[in-house]
Amino acid sequence: MNSDQVRQTYLDFFASKGHAIVSSSPLVPGNDPTLLFTNAGMVQFKDVFLGMDKRDYSRATSSQKCMRISGKHNDLENVGPSQRHHTFFEMLGNFSFGDYFKEDAIAYAWELLTEHYKLPIDRLAVTIFEKDDESYDIWVNQVGLDPKRITRLGPKDNFWQMAEVGPCGPNSEIHWDKYPERGVDDIIPSLQADDNRFLEIWNLVFMQFNRTQADPDHTGDYDDPLPAPGVDTGMGLERMVSVMQGVPSNYDTDLFMDIMDATQDILKHQDAFREENYVAYRVIADHTRAVTFLIADGVTPGSDGRSYIARMLIRRAWRFAHKMGVEQPFLSGVAGAVIDKMSAIYPETRRNEDMIKATIENEEQAFIRTMDQAVGVFEGIVSDMENEKRDQMAGEEAFLLRATYGLPFEITRDLLQERGLELDEVGYDAAMEEHRRISGDIADDFEDVSVYQDLLANLRRAGTLPEDGVAYDPYDYSRFNQETTVLAIVKDGAKVDSLEQDE
Repeated sequence: MNSDQVRQTYLDFFASKGHAIVSSSPLVPGNDPTLLFTNAGMVQFKDVFLGMDKRDYSRATSSQKCMRISGKHNDLENVGPSQRHHTFFEMLGNFSFGDYFKEDAIAYAWELLTEHYKLPIDRLAVTIFEKDDESYDIWVNQVGLDPKRITRLGPKDNFWQMAEVGPCGPNSEIHWDKYPERGVDDIIPSLQADDNRFLEIWNLVFMQFNRTQADPDHTGDYDDPLPAPGVDTGMGLERMVSVMQGVPSNYDTDLFMDIMDATQDILKHQDAFREENYVAYRVIADHTRAVTFLIADGVTPGSDGRSYIARMLIRRAWRFAHKMGVEQPFLSGVAGAVIDKMSAIYPETRRNEDMIKATIENEEQAFIRTMDQAVGVFEGIVSDMENEKRDQMAGEEAFLLRATYGLPFEITRDLLQERGLELDEVGYDAAMEEHRRISGDIADDFEDVSVYQDLLANLRRAGTLPEDGVAYDPYDYSRFNQETTVLAIVKDGAKVDSLEQDE
């Protein structure tokens, strides 16, 4: 199966089980201002699970665009060298809002995997929460799974909670056996040790309780049964496609190979050169995928918050290309390959193709203009470090490179790691906080939304805005050329009376 078939098989299967197919929400969460990016399929259903929203369906399925990258505290350095790490990924999921529960959720998962994806049973194993006898009984007595393929694990691995108090419950993970030759008797020890024999492909979360007070030992003494238990499952598309296509890495699937093939055509590299520089090719493919979707969802490169992530990804991808001898902008062409690959399921990428390409190329050109100077300053700092016999760059020095010369923290860290040097991240955080304090800038990783909340309330009180707000399509960029009434203007987190041209 190709990736489109894997995705569609999932959605069609759950549609046949009475689930509404719900479109992916944008990468910028509309209902959770504390979240930098949408990072799971359940984000758009969070208010439904909390009982604050009511939909006209009680079961749903989706393929959700996700980003798991939060400022500098992330696994970014693993993107490329790792077989599985990505900044952007798709999460397939099925959800029950007080409808079905464990029995059906487990049965659906097993039917899809073994009858539709046709995965052999002797390559599958599951984990459950150590106290979840109900799930164990379903797996053994209803599904018929050999108990030797079921591992009980503690709350760190198999218990989900939204916060210290509130909705929570056990989960059951389904794993693919990469090394079945190690035998059945090794399954439980291997899953307990997490020794790389297995690849997790699906997580079934059973929201069963309301935790009334913190319970770090998971005694269950403060867990009241929810009146309407829910199901929230997540299957990483990239991982599932790697299993279905029998390849060792997510980057060997058609989701990435088409993009890397296009990159090779644009850069006119020989196969041997591409193989030698596989990390750079993976980084370029991953980061360009991510930024294509970010721009399609309205995030443009800038110096703070989500905009900083977009800028950093473009500049980091280009820097990896520069290491291969690239001197001119080219990532907009790679973005075209991303759009060709993904626009059938995510049409917003095609609708905004011109803007995506122009934005990426403009950011590349800006970085090319400043990179030599930034790297020159970096080299001067490293020379000082050598003279002073220190192997750690001060946080203030790294912040200077970002704030004055446009060199993202992540690239500074890459450059240092390539030389076996370190960066004082605590000192960097302190320098960033001091800058924000002096400048009055409160928006870095998260946007301060209080100004919007106050503005909304004032407009409603004045009778200017209807109770249900205004219509807004995050993908309709033609709105910038429409005649309309301006109710308010917000710039840099504050209400202003006017804007100058190009602001």
